[in-house]
Amino acid sequence: MSERWKYQIKSGGLWGVFMTFFNVLYEIKEKPFMVQLSNPNFYIRAIGFTLVGIFILGYINWKQIEKQKNSKKN
Repeated sequence: MSERWKYQIKSGGLWGVFMTFFNVLYEIKEKPFMVQLSNPNFYIRAIGFTLVGIFILGYINWKQIEKQKNSKKN
């Protein structure tokens, strides 16, 4: 696996976990934790956050890192 994909999975996956966690905390006053976990929408959102983190945020961050590396070389 290339370094780019390793970075994207690590950073995007972390972002997805944090977003899921903060969404649970945000909705905890309306729905108890166990009710949120038993709802299929919780898992759909968690997967969505993770995929967005990996493919969009991870890619954007990787491009920024590459741009910084290239500018230091020149």
